[in-house]
Amino acid sequence: VQLVESGGGLVQAGGSLRLSCAASGIIFRLNGMAWYRQAPGQQRELVAAITMSASTNYADSVKGRFTISRDNAKNTVYLQMTSLKPEDTAVYYCAASRLGITSTRSRVDYWGQGTQVTVSS
Repeated sequence: VQLVESGGGLVQAGGSLRLSCAASGIIFRLNGMAWYRQAPGQQRELVAAITMSASTNYADSVKGRFTISRDNAKNTVYLQMTSLKPEDTAVYYCAASRLGITSTRSRVDYWGQGTQVTVSS
């Protein structure tokens, strides 16, 4: 199983980035997918999640700015990030769960390696 993230980088505050996570080795359409992030010295937190039926939920800190979506034909989940803030700086991780992801306590079956997002002020 592989979850391969891409799309991270350095952006100025107010800018946008789109993260992608390509999955292989799983039946993608049967997995809930999510994006987490972890800033230095902080715990990993759930940013956004999408169910098998494409229902979504978001952390309060990103609501209205981030959008998670999935393309089952491409086995890929996306995170569109707009109006980025310096506090969004973190390593962003893709995650997959056969049972779905609804909170930070949800069981994650597979993790990606992470992609760095840095927002400068």
